[in-house]
Amino acid sequence: MSTDRRKFLKHLGTSVLLTSASLTSLAAKEENEIRELRAQKRITPNDKIRIATIGMGIMGFNDTRAALTTEGVELVGACDLYTGRLARAKEVYGAGLYTTGDYRDIINRKDIDAVIIATSDNWHSKIAIDAMRAGKAVYSEKPMVHQINQGLAEIKAQQETKMVFQVGSQRVSSIAYKKAKEMYESGAIGKINSIEASFNRQDALGAWQYTMPLDQSVQTVDWSRFQSNAKIKYDYDPKRFFRWRNYREYGTGVAGDLFVHLLSGIHFITGSKGPEKIFSIGDLAYWKDSRNVPDVMSAVIHYGETKEHPAFQVTLRVNFVSGDGGSSTTKITGSEGVIDLGGEGEGFTIRKSKMAEAPGIGGWDSLFTYTEVQQKALMDDYNKRYNDAQKTRPRFADVTYRAPDGYNASNDHFANFFDSVRNKTKVVEDAVFGFRAAAPCLACNDSYFENRVIRWDAENMKIV
Repeated sequence: MSTDRRKFLKHLGTSVLLTSASLTSLAAKEENEIRELRAQKRITPNDKIRIATIGMGIMGFNDTRAALTTEGVELVGACDLYTGRLARAKEVYGAGLYTTGDYRDIINRKDIDAVIIATSDNWHSKIAIDAMRAGKAVYSEKPMVHQINQGLAEIKAQQETKMVFQVGSQRVSSIAYKKAKEMYESGAIGKINSIEASFNRQDALGAWQYTMPLDQSVQTVDWSRFQSNAKIKYDYDPKRFFRWRNYREYGTGVAGDLFVHLLSGIHFITGSKGPEKIFSIGDLAYWKDSRNVPDVMSAVIHYGETKEHPAFQVTLRVNFVSGDGGSSTTKITGSEGVIDLGGEGEGFTIRKSKMAEAPGIGGWDSLFTYTEVQQKALMDDYNKRYNDAQKTRPRFADVTYRAPDGYNASNDHFANFFDSVRNKTKVVEDAVFGFRAAAPCLACNDSYFENRVIRWDAENMKIV
């Protein structure tokens, strides 16, 4: 770490505003320079990466768009089980785009270097393992597994094939989260003891009641393939296909979809491998539309003391009918301050507070319940022991960081992935990190449905 950066990290009591117009922090300047160098790098034909996206739903299209912001990346194929989305892919990316309804057609093509897996959760692990064994680099949407028991097999496949594998939790690549990690590691908030993180929403689309096409039918949707790996088979139901997040058979509910965002960021900042105990409660409070997962869910998760961090607890919450209109936050609380991260990695604020050296006397205190003689004696003794400075709580200005205007963490997450594909360097979110973030979230579902505390061995990645 440079001397200038150490000086910056020590100045946490000073008001520091980092914006796109004023990258005051040396760390922010360095990050900006890295991004500029990446953009200026000349890509040769040998550097070109040819990709295909498997699952052209909301995340599939958005991931493809983000991937193509990286220079030298070319989309050559798309896969989906609804014919209308394949037609849309050709509208957006050209009539020459290769399309198919069978992911095996994609991973068996020799001219494809990497695949984006953005299917329903129940297909993530199967396709990822098959793709790595077929020699493809894999960018897998979160959560990387549908069931906890799939995690170690997927990690093993990556280790055996040596293929590049990255999980798609963009907060791990966010420059704001990198700065927050620096602040945390510098001791900005003292000793961590608790974290509160939440997603609140108040609209139908936010609650996954997505628009369904008018031409949906068994002729346009490959329903049998979609549910082929489900234990229970259902007659064709467009809600289960187009709104699969609402069903345990194909999705992982708010825990697997949104808690995993929160825990990925928390693990990145704190360096944690995971918790010891997990308990969750929830309810289907409002969106009674045949879904079988809760729309309001809370979890209390205990992290024991490790070499990486002291013991702390995390409270996670998702509310799909929140009267606040919608918000997202992660508040990391320590003994001397709070890091408040809002949104999806755009910035954070540190509010510092330290107790006065003197413990205080009088006010909401038992002092007034004693005799006047005792009160005077206690006050005299207190004033002898502590001077005015020791009685005063220190004051600190807030520290605020904002990412540059137009910054997008997803674009950086894909740029990091493709850097690893080209240079065979370590990815920013590998299978082990991805599973350690996903498994406790999936355990929240187990806790909710089984009404019990789940004990987790984070080091060995297994339920105790």
